[in-house]
Parts: sequence; C-alpha cells; structure tokens
Amino acid sequence: MSFNVYNTMTRNKDEFVPYKAGKVGMYTCGPTVYNYAHIGNLRTYIFEDVLKKSLEYSNYKVKHVMNITDVGHLQSDGDEGQDKMALGASREHKTVWEIAKFYEDAFFEDCNKLNIKRPTIVCKATDHIPDMINLIKKLEEKGYTYVSNGNVYFEIDKFEDYAKLANISMDELEAGSRIEIDPNKKNPLDFVLWFTNSKFSNQIMQWESPWGRGFPGWHLECSAMSIKYIGEYLDIHCGGIDHIAIHHTNEVAQSEGVLGHKWVKYWMHGEFLVLDSGKMSKSSGDFLTISRLEEEGYSPLDYRYFCLQSKYRKQLVFSFESLNDARSGYKKLKERIAIVLKSKNESDVIRADKIETYKEKFSAYISDDLNIANAFTVLFDVLKDTELNSTEKSILIEDFDKILSLDLMTIEKADINIDEELINSLIIERAEARESKNWARADEIRNEFIAMNIELLDTKDGTTWKAK
Repeated sequence: MSFNVYNTMTRNKDEFVPYKAGKVGMYTCGPTVYNYAHIGNLRTYIFEDVLKKSLEYSNYKVKHVMNITDVGHLQSDGDEGQDKMALGASREHKTVWEIAKFYEDAFFEDCNKLNIKRPTIVCKATDHIPDMINLIKKLEEKGYTYVSNGNVYFEIDKFEDYAKLANISMDELEAGSRIEIDPNKKNPLDFVLWFTNSKFSNQIMQWESPWGRGFPGWHLECSAMSIKYIGEYLDIHCGGIDHIAIHHTNEVAQSEGVLGHKWVKYWMHGEFLVLDSGKMSKSSGDFLTISRLEEEGYSPLDYRYFCLQSKYRKQLVFSFESLNDARSGYKKLKERIAIVLKSKNESDVIRADKIETYKEKFSAYISDDLNIANAFTVLFDVLKDTELNSTEKSILIEDFDKILSLDLMTIEKADINIDEELINSLIIERAEARESKNWARADEIRNEFIAMNIELLDTKDGTTWKAK
C-alpha cells in the first residue's frame, strides 16, 4: 500500500518514496522558547505527531529531528525587530538562559499532556553555533554572501528560482513580505546569516566569528542542524504555513546553495488554528494555552480530539462551543470503548482475518495524506460491528490508538457513567440480534450491560432497565 502526502513544493498529493527504503529523515521546526506555546502552535505539533506515528504504523523507521530556537529569532520572520529571547528576558526580569530553559520545559510538558511523542533528536540553536558558522563559510566560498554594515547577508539573486517553494513571483513575494527597507541590502529579500551590527547593541547572546562578534540569523539554524543530524538528503520537512514564504524559502536557498542539489523531497505544512476574532498571536497577547484550557475544565486530550476532527491542511476555527462538542464526542467514544473493554471474555475467539481487514481499511485512510477523519469512521465501524467480539474490538482499538493517541485503552470511572441514549440503542440492537437468532451478539450486549452495572428487565411489553 502506497503512502501519499500533500507536497507544498509540487502542490500535489505525491506518493511518498524516501531517499532510503524503509527509513525516513524528518525535520520539524520547533518552538522559539520565549513564551508558552499557544494552542495554535500545538495544533501543528499534533499534525506532525500524527504524521510520524502514521509513517511508523506503515513500517517506516523514522528519525525525527526538531530544533529549539533559543537565539536569533527576531520579532518578524524577516530581519527587523528585537530578538524574541531578549524580549522574554526583559518581560520577566530573568536571564535569556533562564527563559529558554523554563519555556522549553513548559513546551515538552504540554507535549506530554497531548500525547505528542518526543523527537528522536532535540537540538538547541545555542549548542550549534560552530555548525552555523561553518555553513556560512561554505556559502561564502560559493559566492552566495556579502558583508554590509558588518552583517553577513545571503544574496538571493545568486540562487536560481528562489521563490519556488512559495510558488509565487518575486514581486508577489516582496509585496507580501512587508519587509522594512534595509539600506544595507542589495535586494529587500536578502536575509541576514550573521549579525555583528544589529540595531540592539546590548544583545546578550553573542559569539565570536570570522565576521566579528555577533549572533546568527534565525533561518540558519534549521539548515545547519538538519544537515548535521539527518544528512544532505532530507525526506520530509514540516512546519506551519506561515513559514513557507520566508523562513522555509530561505532554508531552501541556503541549504541547496551549500549542497548543490535538491535538499528536501516533501514539504508538509499545517494550516492555522484561528479564533473567532482572527489569527492567534503572542505579540498581541491574544492567545490560549493548554494550561488555560485545563483551568476551564478541559482535558488536553479533549483538544487533541478536537484537532483530529479536521484535516491538517484546512484552517480550523476555535471556539469554546466547538471544544465543548469535541469533549462530548470524546467522552461518548471513551464510554463506548470502556464497555467493550469491560466485556472482554477469555473464551473469545480471535479471528485474524477480520482484524486484518479493519487494519487495512484504517491504514488506507492514514496513508491517504493523513485522512484521520475517515480513519475515525473505521474505529466507529469496529464498535458497531455485531460480528466482532469484544476482544477483537479491543485489539483493533489499541492498534488504532497508536496513531490517535487518545488513551482509548485507559478506563476511568467517568468513562462508565450511565448514557441513556447508548443504553436504549443497545436494547434495540439486542432485540434485533435475538430476532435474527444472533445469540452470540445478544449475549455480548448483555455482557456490556453487566459491565455498566445495568440490569435488563425482559417483560411481555418489552425490555426495560435499571442501574444496579
């Protein structure tokens, strides 16, 4: 079965064929650790988590590398503004190192709550300054750079087809970038590789370099670290769609400028999560965190379930009303699964062919550019299938949850509360099973009621129930 992904570079859904058979080198842009990750940021990390787990489900061995930006990321994706780390330190009256450590830990705590698997390698920008300097040297040797006012710039006119990832004209790219005119640049879209003369003379994080004491531009770290840990040929590079026009476009230019060949095979980008009032933004202060959702009474997995209901390439509008709906849907799913798990019987016969049929259906959907919405339909079909016993269902639920990561196999007291709508539907299903002489299913439903502590009362007027 082929695995297909939407490739931003080709604007097509392409069959995934890695550089090395059975192995995937995957790089994802990590957080800038100057503040908490907002739930829009975390939607992108959930998408990347589903991608990695889907590849692993399809028997690929995935090497996942993610950076931690703890220096060099200015307020815009271009070269203007103050370093975000310095802003965080000033805001909280701490050192930049303290800020970086605190928010890195907070980020991974959020990831743990959302069942996002940790990358194979997590690498910090500040630990890889020599790698970035060496990359600049190679670009310098190949004629891609120039020095102006003490800063080292990448000259985009030297790189053929600079705008190929953004897939728009240079005029459109320049118009859309809203970059402040820098008189030191030959082209407004040229970007800084190394700052020695930024507008902030008191920049705390600085290092010695062949061009003077300073700090790296933001775009540089991803190229340097992905090449170091994955190699010259990268299978997948992920991030949010806001990175396409500047950050990832600049990564392509500097990486392929150094390597002299195509660098990334498949570019994949997650769409925005937006509030009713517009795009979520840390700079405006209008953003929600996982901790805030918990304070409002939601589980982090309510939010993961909410995100999984929508295609990763489709903009998702967030409201507490829609999160309420997701929480309700997730709760009902867990209740139904809890009944199945409590109804397992040691005498159940496990039929490999039936299990494999459902696994193939599930795999077909996740292999179709992560069609998780349809993958959920397979899960619900399993729960409704009267030909499957509870043990077979539990095997499939556990298998699917390798990707969904919703703790579906964990039974909590709240998961087995009385759901009158479910009880009445099961009574109807049991009556139909008895009428068709499907005694096995009828007995299984009775066992489900036993698991719920529900007693059935069969009378000449029909079946009623009561809680034990």
